[in-house]
Formats: sequence, C-alpha cells, structure tokens
Amino acid sequence: MQRWTDSRIAELPRTHFIEALKLVEWEGYWCMPPIVKAAVALQNNFEARNDDVFLASCAKTGTTWLKSLAFCIMQRQNHQIVDALTLENPHFLVPTVEAVAYSDKTIDIFDASAARLLHTHLPHALVPDSVRSTLCKIIYIARNPKDTVVSSWHFFNSFLRRDEELFPFEKFIDCFCSGKHPYGPFLEHVMGYWEESKKNPKKILFLKYEELKIDPKTQVLKIAEFLERPFEDDTKADEILSRCSIERLKNFEVNKSGSHFVDTPNSSFFRKGEVGDWNNYLTSEMEMKIDNTICLKLRDLGLYF
Repeated sequence: MQRWTDSRIAELPRTHFIEALKLVEWEGYWCMPPIVKAAVALQNNFEARNDDVFLASCAKTGTTWLKSLAFCIMQRQNHQIVDALTLENPHFLVPTVEAVAYSDKTIDIFDASAARLLHTHLPHALVPDSVRSTLCKIIYIARNPKDTVVSSWHFFNSFLRRDEELFPFEKFIDCFCSGKHPYGPFLEHVMGYWEESKKNPKKILFLKYEELKIDPKTQVLKIAEFLERPFEDDTKADEILSRCSIERLKNFEVNKSGSHFVDTPNSSFFRKGEVGDWNNYLTSEMEMKIDNTICLKLRDLGLYF
C-alpha cells in the first residue's frame, strides 16, 4: 500500500501552469498536489463493483455534457431523479472521484451499497486497479486538441483571472503542447484510453466529442447499448438529448449563479461547446505547433478529429 505524505509529494518534480497553479509530475503526468494525494488514496481504498460505471476524460473535452447524458440514461426510469439536473450541477450528480475534496457538499464515493456512476480525469494508467480489473464499464470522451486548448484557456481565465488581464494565449498553448498542464500530457492521456478501448471494447467505449455533436442521437443510442440499457423506443433518446442540451442546462439557476467546486462558478462549465471554434483563436503558427506535437501523432494511431 502506498502512503503519500505532503513532504513526499513535495519531492516530486514540479512546475507552474501559466504561473497560476502548482503542478507535480507523478507517474509521467502533471497534477495538482492534492489530486495526487487523492489519487493515491483511491488506489489504496477504492473497490469498484462490476456494475459501476466510470466516465473518463481529459479536462475540457465535453465532460459536463457526457455526465448529464450518462446520468439521464442510467436514471431515465426514475423521472424524479432525472429532474435533479434542474436543481444540481452535473458535477455533483456525477462526482469526479479525485476531486471530491473540492466539492461544497459531502460526497461519499466509497459507498458501494449500490452501483455508482462516477467520473475521473485521471489517465487510464492511474485509475484505481479495481476499476481496471473488474467488469465495471468506462466511457471516455476525447476532443480535437485545438478546441480543447481554447476551451481550457477560457475556463481557467473564468475563475483564475476574474477582472484581471487574461493569461497570455501563446504561453497557454506552450504549456499544453509541452504536456505541462493539469492531467497532462494530453497526447498520452488520449492514447492510453484509445489503446485500451481497442484491446477491450466491451470494457471501454471511446467517444469523440465531434461525433457526439454531429450525430448526437446515434452516439446516445451507442452509449445506452454499451451500458446494457438500450432504449425500447428511439424517441426516448431525443428526449434525453433535449433534456441535456447545453443551452437548457446553462439556463438553470444552479448553473448560472451556483458553485459546486470551491472558487469555481458553475457557469464556467458552460460556454459555446462548438466544434471548430479554434479557428477564431489560433494563428497558423499555433495551429502548426499543436499539429506537430499532438495531432499528427494521434493520426498515426488512427485518431482523426
């Protein structure tokens, strides 16, 4: 059993992400020190059930939308529970296991009295062993790196630079391409789940955010089938997509003025959600840098965005 103290974590290689967040390198990935401590505790104590469901993602790749859709698919027979989306932020309803300490509410992710729907930003290599070794299912969502970096830049500015000058975009891209960002490197994060999904497609469903946007009904039907909760009527998928639309969710009061994570307004999780918004931000030099460090390597694996 690993035992990690603050002093041991302090010995790990460290850097600063856009001069705002302290990161340490753990097992080849960069995380905030409290996340490392929580992830080690998960490794030591979390016991997955065969009927648990884990959602996984790198940051800013469609996590909030996927949480909403999966929650409604899993709970669609219970209309009272499904309506919880009108009162609670999706990040409370589907907790990110390594980040529950940042929640404004007490969440017991270790309660295994019933099947759980949970989420993680951790790379596949660092999720609890029991998640990988049991029959519990994993759904991973990936997104075009260029849209990911633009969404991330807006997200971190929204709560770390309130009423201040925005983080330099070019420097932000440098951090992203070097892999020195929360849960990075992005390339290895995506590759880990992609390669595992090819080895065991019944265990891991790999989704692309772009395909979810272009043909949402087909993707929702695929998710339901993967979770062994197929729709008896395809129109039910339309109902869930309507219930979980970004425009609908962002207009609920809890997502306009509430805050689930400490110092992070719920509104920061809802912006455009568009495909190709990067065209409005990246110069040709920035685009080439992301292509050369990430996109071309993903294409070599058969991953096109």
